Amino acid sequence: MQYTPSDLKPRERYKMLASFVLPRPIAWVTTTGPTGVVNAAPFSFFNVFCEDPPLCMFAANRRPDGRPKDTQINIERSGEFVVNLTDEPLAHAMHESSGDFPPDIGEPDYLNLKLAPSTRIAVPRLADAPFAMECRTWKTIDVNGDRMLIMGEGIQFHIRDDLWDHDAMRVHMERYHPIGRMFADRYCRTDDRVVFPPAAGANKAPA
Repeated sequence: MQYTPSDLKPRERYKMLASFVLPRPIAWVTTTGPTGVVNAAPFSFFNVFCEDPPLCMFAANRRPDGRPKDTQINIERSGEFVVNLTDEPLAHAMHESSGDFPPDIGEPDYLNLKLAPSTRIAVPRLADAPFAMECRTWKTIDVNGDRMLIMGEGIQFHIRDDLWDHDAMRVHMERYHPIGRMFADRYCRTDDRVVFPPAAGANKAPA
């Protein structure tokens, strides 16, 4: 089967991309509203893109009625946010935070999620997240007036102590159980893992 994107409705393109680009990491983004309410919202059109500087990007689409989401509004005002990653113990709360919350009700407070202060920005992080990255806005790109690509530069990293080998600079994979986004209401666990030996390439001298 073949499809030309322009022949599909936007929703059909979304369903196709979200069905095959799997699994996707989830940015659980915390921001702070003008009255101090802390917002936490998950975004799965997300990834990191380089390490120098450390940049991440996620797409914040508008609400069905055309209004921008609280995350975008808060970032445009303050230029700060935290990308928190999600593991299995936090997965259900992360999913619940994707529901519709008015701006005066913060998801962390409503869902009894613990917050911790950030080091270099005013926005707090989720205290139990396995990894959190304090970000300042690096660039934003308006896409067709109905979503914003938000690029952030990571300026401080937080790692849960039990997950990281400081000497080897490696994660303890047997302790880290991230959740991936599939499509619709589906997620996946990531414990079924495959390890390959180093790739030889075509230029390796014969033994």
